[in-house]
Amino acid sequence: MADNKTAHDLLHPANWPQPKGYANGIRARGTFVLTGGIIGWDETETLAEGFVAQTRQTLKNILAILKEGGAGPEHLVRMTWYVCDMDEYLAARRDIGPVYLETIGSHFPAMALVAVTRLVEPGARLEIEATAVVP
Repeated sequence: MADNKTAHDLLHPANWPQPKGYANGIRARGTFVLTGGIIGWDETETLAEGFVAQTRQTLKNILAILKEGGAGPEHLVRMTWYVCDMDEYLAARRDIGPVYLETIGSHFPAMALVAVTRLVEPGARLEIEATAVVP
C-alpha cells in the first residue's frame, strides 16, 4: 500500500512468481520527476571505467537529478536500462546487485532492460531513464 513517502502501490498478480530486483507494475499518484537517458560519467564528462563502475555512476547521477526535483530513490516507479552488450550485463549482474543496493537501496521499481546497438556517447556501456513520482 502507498504511504505519504512513496505515493505508489506495487502491482503483483496472484499466483505469479515473486520478481527479483524489480516490480511487475506500480500504480502511482503525485508529481512526476523524469530523467533523460543518463550515462555513467561525472561532472567533467569523464566516463567511469568498466560496466559496473558506469552503473554506479549512472545511478548516482539519477539520484542527483531526482534530488533536484524533490525526489529520492523511494519515489522511483520506473527505470529503463539500455545496454550495449547483454552478455556484458549478464556477466556483471552479481556485481551490479550490491551497487544497486548501495545507491538506490532495497526499492525496486518497474524495470525494463533493452539491448541496443550503441549509445550516442562513445565508450558508454549503459544508459538509464528513470521516472519518479513524489506525493
